[in-house]
Amino acid sequence: MKFERSTYLKIIFSSISFLLLFLTNNLFAQGSTSTAPTSVNAPTIAIDGSMASDAMWMGIGYNVLIFLLICIVIAILGRILKIYDLTLQMQSKKGIDWNKIMAMCFGLFLIVGLYGAYWEYTVHGSMILPDAASKHGVRIDEMFNITLIITTIVFVGTQIMLFTFAYIYRGSQLRKAHFLPHNNTIEKLWTIIPAIVLTILVVFGSLTWKSIMDVPVSEQRSALNVDITAHQFAWEVRYPGKDGKLGLKNAKLYSANNKVGVDYKDKNSYDDLTADEIVVPVNKPLRINLIAQDVIHSFYLPWFRVQINAVPGLPTFFQFIPTITTDEMRTKLDNPTFEYKLYCNKICGGNHFNMQKVFRVVKEAEYQDWLSKQKPYLNDQLKKELKMTVVQPADSVIKNKLAFNKL
Repeated sequence: MKFERSTYLKIIFSSISFLLLFLTNNLFAQGSTSTAPTSVNAPTIAIDGSMASDAMWMGIGYNVLIFLLICIVIAILGRILKIYDLTLQMQSKKGIDWNKIMAMCFGLFLIVGLYGAYWEYTVHGSMILPDAASKHGVRIDEMFNITLIITTIVFVGTQIMLFTFAYIYRGSQLRKAHFLPHNNTIEKLWTIIPAIVLTILVVFGSLTWKSIMDVPVSEQRSALNVDITAHQFAWEVRYPGKDGKLGLKNAKLYSANNKVGVDYKDKNSYDDLTADEIVVPVNKPLRINLIAQDVIHSFYLPWFRVQINAVPGLPTFFQFIPTITTDEMRTKLDNPTFEYKLYCNKICGGNHFNMQKVFRVVKEAEYQDWLSKQKPYLNDQLKKELKMTVVQPADSVIKNKLAFNKL
């Protein structure tokens, strides 16, 4: 009965495996056919959302089927070995030493796993961001590296001990197991040592966080203030004018021409500037003032190790000092087209991917030249909306622009 049952199971597993193999081959063939060009001069066809979705699900289905196929192959091999073991026992021969096989599998898994970790560190580890482009980013990288080194040592050490223990102390008829329910020395070691290490990491992290976020009031006043309002799906940027002060905002004043709701009862608002990109001087304190109009967004500058949420109704800010200009980073990366980018790091809606903006770090002279060319936030359309007097220039538009640049 045992042999018949095993034979039936083997037939069932084999049939399922052949079926899965047939399905995977068909999926692979369909994918190859859909991606292969029919002619060198064939026109390029844009792939719509439904085709991309079908391709995605086909890829997922293919991987799932491959995984199931591997599982079934392993199950069939295990069943074959079990039948072989029963055959040896019926012939009064020594059966398969499963404990030894499992111990060897543990050892093999340890070697493959450690190599996989090494591969991950060398391949994907080389894809991490280069040196931080901000003053506080250096401290964050130091904290990250120390944490990574400690956790790597713990990971490698514990895995070697775990799998080596399983290999050495595998089941054997030559020795008797001794069960030790408690050991005070071991309990003290694996409680005190991790507690000390974690305490050091927590204290180090808290001090680093405090040094970054607790900016003295005097330094906040001397920093360049840039106002950024987030909404679906863009960043609105506002710079202070000649007075160096940003005007107040009120969400109730939002309109088509007043996108961020600037309050013109505040005299500091009259000379505020608007910009299509963010340009800041190098080695100067920069304070980013944030708020959102609809949902939570996240102001993310990975090169500068900066991320803070923009929350509706709750102003937030982040102050830091950029230390590497865009041109210097281009030279460092050997990439003449490189640009720092501002991203939204919250999935804020369907067009979340559109929330990108160029963030340029330049020298002081270049920054002042760029700033002199920016347009005032209070444009003619907004003046009409606010029923202000719009003065028509007597000269040409070019002269008007030159006159503004002289201010």
